[in-house]
Amino acid sequence: MRDSQSPPAVTMTETQARHRRATPTLSGVAGPISLRVCFWSFFSHASPRVIAVVFLATVACLAGYASWSWWDLLIPAIVFTVEPFTEWIIHVGLLHFRPRTIQGVRLDPLVARKHRAHHANPKDVSLIFIPMPALVFLIGGLAATFLLTTALSYALSGLSAAYAMALTYEWTHFLIHSPYRPRHRLYRYVWRAHRNHHFRNEHYWFGVTMHLADHVLGTFPDVTAVELSPTARTLGADG
Repeated sequence: MRDSQSPPAVTMTETQARHRRATPTLSGVAGPISLRVCFWSFFSHASPRVIAVVFLATVACLAGYASWSWWDLLIPAIVFTVEPFTEWIIHVGLLHFRPRTIQGVRLDPLVARKHRAHHANPKDVSLIFIPMPALVFLIGGLAATFLLTTALSYALSGLSAAYAMALTYEWTHFLIHSPYRPRHRLYRYVWRAHRNHHFRNEHYWFGVTMHLADHVLGTFPDVTAVELSPTARTLGADG
């Protein structure tokens, strides 16, 4: 049986093949690299820096707010609890959205296009992070949602948790696609599942930071029971 971490034999479009040949790999080195190197490389990119600044600014506002209590931990607890399902829904419904035309209007969101390109070339560092337009929308949308629906202290607590999870998502996704190799059991579990999603079958293992939703919703099968998918690199679209 083929190793579950090896890419399946699939047919890519010529556009995807050219894109894969033209883009750089994550590190430019063949072997594993240290976690410290990955950390500084991670923060050399715009998306992590933007999220980190917004997160720290939100925490600073929360720390300076005069009226908050232990009840403010309730909102972050909810955010952390729903995070696995949020990742699953976004991954399945938006990132794997297949382009279609409805009443003459072409529907193909930016994040879906970028995600198809990411599957075509998983080592292209420019495709690992949340696209900047989508990130700006995410940050602003979260701020508007929390600030308009709850008390200020609860909103700041919830935003701190949401931005922390966004940064954790970016870091985990970046690390999985880097030459860094897992040394601990928990990270190996996350690393292997995401590799299976890319290189064995794109219809399973949708979580990135955690896989609770995959287990609950039946998308975390035994890898030996899953066939190699011919569309793992294309997501069934020409992109």
